[in-house]
Amino acid sequence: MKILVTGGAGFIGSWLSESLIAAGHEVFVLDDLSTGFLENVPKRATFHLGDLAATETADWIEAQRFEVVYHQAAQLDVRKSVADPVFDAQVNIVGSLRLLEACQKSGVKQVIFASSGGTVYGEPEHMPTSEEHAIRPLSPYGIAKSAVEMYLDYYHKQYGLRYVSLRYANVYGPRQNPHGEAGVIAIFSQKLIRKAQPVVNGDGLQTRDYVFVNDVVEANLKALNYPDSVCINIGTGIETNVNQLFDRLNELAGTPFVREHGPAKAGEQKRSSLSFEKAKEVLDWEPKVSLHTGLQETYEWFHQRYMP
Repeated sequence: MKILVTGGAGFIGSWLSESLIAAGHEVFVLDDLSTGFLENVPKRATFHLGDLAATETADWIEAQRFEVVYHQAAQLDVRKSVADPVFDAQVNIVGSLRLLEACQKSGVKQVIFASSGGTVYGEPEHMPTSEEHAIRPLSPYGIAKSAVEMYLDYYHKQYGLRYVSLRYANVYGPRQNPHGEAGVIAIFSQKLIRKAQPVVNGDGLQTRDYVFVNDVVEANLKALNYPDSVCINIGTGIETNVNQLFDRLNELAGTPFVREHGPAKAGEQKRSSLSFEKAKEVLDWEPKVSLHTGLQETYEWFHQRYMP
């Protein structure tokens, strides 16, 4: 199949592109390289430099007549979305709308969207949180993700464009950007390797559901050609707090640091974990990589890349 991966020079998108190529598909990568890296793009993929919000990019997408689009491109920083919600909306909502317009005009059959289970539900009433939970995001980033899901449903009903919205938990693993994407595991790993003191925001008891990138890629592959349209959580159902992450990574690094706490971030969600029961039922997917194993593999990658 002829497949487009937006954000394919980034963390998840590059691993996904490699796996799609390995499965025999013709893969095109669209990325503006604002947070992605050209070195991440697989050699057998066709790369196109472009901004999703630009008219010429939409024209290029229409002309290519892709069968499937994986939409991974996004402004990924929740805190940046709070600081500049207009910019976040321009990238994550307007850019996505231009993409969907190009998809419906050019006969794309399916869009598989990288949504966010960690933000669209807000502070959860039950954990692990299921897809039936109310949508009430606490950040512009989460609002944008839920808005795109609603647009996907509109394009499905209006034009027959099928979609699968994968609501990711906190994805981590090799290639994660310790700067632009602000993943705490990537940030801590880089600092510990460089013998710099990591800082834990607040009391460190805030929890997240950490899912390894290989498992996320597998979920994306299983979503390909799903015959209906659906929103599905992709997580582990396990809460891990920031203090636990620090302690494990500090142990892997063999560094003498003790936890240093800074001020809490205003408006930060306190707890999150996602049920994967629907993913198991609908996609025959469940997480396979434990946090213990995933952290070790991630730390080793950062050690090879950033060791002074």
